[in-house]
Amino acid sequence: MKSQTTGWQPIVLAFLALVVLAIGSSCFVIINPGQAGVLSILGKAQDGALLEGIHIKPPLISAVDIYDVTVQKFEVPAQSSTKDLQDLTASFAINFRLDPSEVVTVRRTQGTLANIVSKIIAPQTQESFKIAAAKRTVEEAITQRAALKEDFDEALGTRLEKYGIIVLDTSVVDLNFSPEFAKAVEEKQIAEQRARRAVYIAQEAEQEAQAEINRAKGRAEAQRLLAETLKAQGGTLVLQKEAIEAWKAGGSQMPRVLVTGKDSGSLPFLFNVSEADVK
Repeated sequence: MKSQTTGWQPIVLAFLALVVLAIGSSCFVIINPGQAGVLSILGKAQDGALLEGIHIKPPLISAVDIYDVTVQKFEVPAQSSTKDLQDLTASFAINFRLDPSEVVTVRRTQGTLANIVSKIIAPQTQESFKIAAAKRTVEEAITQRAALKEDFDEALGTRLEKYGIIVLDTSVVDLNFSPEFAKAVEEKQIAEQRARRAVYIAQEAEQEAQAEINRAKGRAEAQRLLAETLKAQGGTLVLQKEAIEAWKAGGSQMPRVLVTGKDSGSLPFLFNVSEADVK
């Protein structure tokens, strides 16, 4: 009997050691960098967040909820009406993180990170987009996207700050408008292209008209100079030279016209010999 009792003692001692070790290990919790913890005793969240390091906690009756306080990114859709009552939809990529000093409040009011996204970030994104979109028309929202984003960031940051959520950055992933406005934009672009085409045609016609005026002025000036040349001494020589040049340009063939004049200095008289009546 004594040997049997002695045989159970190591087992009992080992079991007690395991119990003590388990209880001892449950007295400590390690919070890693990028994390914050909330200590709950008998289901009640205690004040003061547990930051990175080793922390002591009551065994068996306590638990620690760990929150990731590094940068989180979620894409949230939103819809609103613009100042001119046009439908505008968007999708925002929101980078945020939890304020480590506010995780106790987050634990008490929202619970998990999923609840934070669905119950706070998503509806506040919708409201912030409504505020930003209502300040401008749909055309301004599209052409002034940077201003739209600035108003959205300001509204969203103010709204989420009181929940212990720090907005680091946002970006407009997608921005769409109603089919009716898309059709109006297309028609406007077509009208602008037609207007630009009409302006181009008008400018082209004006340039052609100016060119024709310049050509007419050139011909008038040439005729004036020619008239002055003919009036000057030796003007008949110019006509004779032009007659010779014309003859050369025609292939220097036997002329079919007869050139006559009173003397070598007089104005030549030309007529077609083949058409003359021979009697």
